[in-house]
Amino acid sequence: MAEPLKSGFGCAVPKRIATLIAAVHPRFDVRGFTAAALDGYEKLELMPRARHIAAALHRHLPDDFTTAASILIDSLGPDSPADNDLPPFFYLPHVLFVAAYGLDHFEPSMRAQYELTQRFTAEFSIRPFLIHHQARTLKRLEQWSADDNVHVRRLVSEGTRPRLPWAMRLPEFQRDPRPVLTLLECLKDDPEQYVRRSVANNLNDIGKDNPAVLIATAARWLKNAPPPRAALLRHALRSSIKAGDQRALALLGFGANAEVALRSIAIAPERARIGDRISIAFEIVNKSKRPQRVLVDLKVHYAKANGKTAAKVYKLKRVELAPRAAASFAKSLSLADRSTRRHHAGTHRIEAQLNGRALALGQFDLTAAVKKPARRKA
Repeated sequence: MAEPLKSGFGCAVPKRIATLIAAVHPRFDVRGFTAAALDGYEKLELMPRARHIAAALHRHLPDDFTTAASILIDSLGPDSPADNDLPPFFYLPHVLFVAAYGLDHFEPSMRAQYELTQRFTAEFSIRPFLIHHQARTLKRLEQWSADDNVHVRRLVSEGTRPRLPWAMRLPEFQRDPRPVLTLLECLKDDPEQYVRRSVANNLNDIGKDNPAVLIATAARWLKNAPPPRAALLRHALRSSIKAGDQRALALLGFGANAEVALRSIAIAPERARIGDRISIAFEIVNKSKRPQRVLVDLKVHYAKANGKTAAKVYKLKRVELAPRAAASFAKSLSLADRSTRRHHAGTHRIEAQLNGRALALGQFDLTAAVKKPARRKA
């Protein structure tokens, strides 16, 4: 199992922050700040640790926010993440400091976020400003959409995502995403894939609350779209495609029902224990006398603790099938518990999703893992 993110954000982080601040602000109380930041630190997860450090910064930097923000900016390392040796998320406390204490100080906060996003990301701190100072913040983001720095341009699309993971949602943009779409229009043909990928993620967020808006935007952008923009839209439509939205499938050329047959289906083992792996294989055969484009996904209905099921779709492949031709597919799935998925005993149904239409492949039964006997004390 992967190490938790907080493992790379240990006690050395507040100590390093203190050292960097003291180098530009000699009156900084390094000992007092470090003691406050490390008080109860070990028991906290990543985001609470960063907030805890931000609160300690607030207590030990000057009361005037403009002065405090200026000191933090002066303490920052190189403006390219590749040019420093700082651990991941090192600047997370800095952006949370701005989010928590800078709302009444717009310009100093914007300057701080402009600098911070070039070294980490200000996508978490920009969101309170979008809620409390929407017009001013949108205007600033529009200016930043043409910035020379790729990280600043990405902040425009990533910071306005209505459903950004780990961050507060933007309910007003969930209801009406038009202000966000105005910004995304500026970035849809950005020269950097890093930015275009963020635009796609933002559109995918928008589609979860406003599917018709996503479809209309994608249809408009697909007209005479260069290959990079077409790839952006394929990624933006991924959730709609997984959900079998026929409008999204049609936009990508998979609107017609696939005239195919399933054969050579194999699910092994038919009975498994939590912690095992399950292998799924099948073939699809083109029954038509014409070539067919088929989008093939795998849909697993996982058993839940309450006896119901929850479906998860796994992307497999897009195929061009000649008349009467066949294509083979295989997938191996881990049934081990993870932080993102807990497995439960019960029957798990499996389907092939072909151009959005689900066809049954079969099922397997999952039982609880065998508990190892406890060792006897000598």
